[in-house]
Amino acid sequence: MMIMDNDKDTLEFLSKIINARQSIYPGCFTGEIVDDALVHQILENANQSPSHRHTEPWRFHLVSGMAKARFAQFMQECYKERYTGEDFNAMKHEKIARKVKASSHIIILGMQRDPNASVPEWEEVAAVACAVQNIYLSVTAASLGGYWSTPGYFIDRAGEFLDLKKEERCLGLFYLGKPKEDLPPKIRKRALEEKLSVYKI
Repeated sequence: MMIMDNDKDTLEFLSKIINARQSIYPGCFTGEIVDDALVHQILENANQSPSHRHTEPWRFHLVSGMAKARFAQFMQECYKERYTGEDFNAMKHEKIARKVKASSHIIILGMQRDPNASVPEWEEVAAVACAVQNIYLSVTAASLGGYWSTPGYFIDRAGEFLDLKKEERCLGLFYLGKPKEDLPPKIRKRALEEKLSVYKI
């Protein structure tokens, strides 16, 4: 359905949300719990993302409530097994648990490959990225915070914690929470003109 009424106002409102979007890390969360219904609406918006041949490859595994403690422990175990000896960083190991505790929900992002391989795999990954952008914009519109994290030590072992289906793989996780008021300033993007080429003839 095309939006016909007040197109200019709608675009301006959307532009404000897009320009306000930023990654907000768990260290800037209040620790408050976000209503499950609101999180569900955010994921409904993510589900409206585009995908070639309508493969809809995005999958979401939601961790909240008491499951967060189990998830934090698993993450720490994965980190400790990946980084041993001099590579182990005790502060990073402890930070993993703090990030999970500060978050209201953790959305673990999956990509379900089309069993018929009707489109290239990179297009499936791109479709999941579109879904994550819809999450980002919805989170911004709801005055929440979050960011997409891709810890390799977890991604490689996600199937040990999640019920991943055949041909599904983890593409990271999205920490979600209520942000504090005194956030760091948003990083400004470089000018569009640096990245734009125009062809009229």
